[in-house]
Amino acid sequence: MGVTLIIIKNSRVARKNYEILEHTADIRILVKAKTKEELFKNCALAMFDILAEQTEEVLNLEKINIVQKEESLEELFVNWLNELLSMCWTKKIIFIDFDILELDNKQIKAVAIGTKFDNYKLNTEIKAATYSDLEIKQIDKLWQAKVIFDV
Repeated sequence: MGVTLIIIKNSRVARKNYEILEHTADIRILVKAKTKEELFKNCALAMFDILAEQTEEVLNLEKINIVQKEESLEELFVNWLNELLSMCWTKKIIFIDFDILELDNKQIKAVAIGTKFDNYKLNTEIKAATYSDLEIKQIDKLWQAKVIFDV
């Protein structure tokens, strides 16, 4: 894990790549993307957009390598989001970008790029991404996912 000194201003501007759907108790989102890689990235960005908002310039970025193997695309998707949440809470990092290096229906290799909580105001504590009413599908040439976050 290396640390790079970079200044990012307004790193979350124009990142509303998701729609919040109606749900009684938790947060449900719909995300669309051109590729499966973009779908995984956009869902993670949406999750952190809901979780926190930037309050100061980001000065230090950390890059964390992530490799996951699962039995299905749905397991991979939910566990990808939950692994990011776990690292967020244990390392006190808000992830602001993701580089998906490899992705198929059972494995992901990615680099998560984040910064310490200091630059953010926490809005909503997301406990986990869930399998409840999970939908991941390709319609024509677009991918879309509906996921519920336990808050």
